[in-house]
Amino acid sequence: MRAADVPAFTAFVQARSSALFRTALLLTGERHLADDLVQSTLEQVCRHWRRVRSADAPEAYARRILVNLANDRWRRLRGHAEIPLDEGIGGEQADPAFDPYQGLHVRDELIRVLHTLPIGMRTVLVLRYFEELGDAEIARLLDISESSVRSQAARGLAKLRSAINAQTTRASSGGAA
Repeated sequence: MRAADVPAFTAFVQARSSALFRTALLLTGERHLADDLVQSTLEQVCRHWRRVRSADAPEAYARRILVNLANDRWRRLRGHAEIPLDEGIGGEQADPAFDPYQGLHVRDELIRVLHTLPIGMRTVLVLRYFEELGDAEIARLLDISESSVRSQAARGLAKLRSAINAQTTRASSGGAA
């Protein structure tokens, strides 16, 4: 990278690294893996900064790198240890109507269930609902059709709802399902 490019790259990193980290965390489920993923993404962005900077949307270019790296990592690990889904949401719980931390438990449960989905569905849901990208943008980013984006999103949401409903039923019946 030329010295003249350093200020623009530094500004990009400062402005976009937290958003890239959020996406990486949602895709990987682990902070240290998300950190590694963002670091690898920014390394590639730095190496190709002239091309990234001249792109219509540098953030989209970086996000594409991040998603590709996450998918590559997932493909390498496929068949290895599954991400565990804990039974319930932390054992015995008080009535959720009186639990001030219920929102945190629900969020934690959602993230845990999200990580049980296949990487394609998970990526579509993260890009759609957390990054707030449209179907056309997601399709371009993942190199799939818009109808595939819609299908993956619908199937992913159905699986999330089903898993969360099953856990809620288990939790409300005292753990017996």
